[in-house]
Amino acid sequence: MSHIVTIQTQIKDVAALRLATKRLKLAEPVYGTAKLFSSEATGWQVQLPKWRYPVVADIDAGSLAFDNYEGRWGDQVELDRLVQSYAIEKASLEARRMGHTVLEQPLEDGMVKLTIQVGGAS
Repeated sequence: MSHIVTIQTQIKDVAALRLATKRLKLAEPVYGTAKLFSSEATGWQVQLPKWRYPVVADIDAGSLAFDNYEGRWGDQVELDRLVQSYAIEKASLEARRMGHTVLEQPLEDGMVKLTIQVGGAS
């Protein structure tokens, strides 16, 4: 029996965030306060490729702070990749913690299909 699940993502797990940055070959997230253009944000900072300011994840709130000046200081695609990678890593971590196996399949449209095998059936 299969079930299709859509996941809305809030970044709330540092271990999954670390795995997401590793997957994207980015530097590990660093905790601290970052200066954005006209403000500051405290949390786990991730420096995305060609972004002027880091993305700052507030793990407690599940929110992201960033300033890419509507794409002029950082391509939204890079942030989308980070969130997608985080979602893949978080779902995989949780499935494995429950003793399930995970099969990952990249799709032509850039999405990723995760098949989680529970108790011998997928």
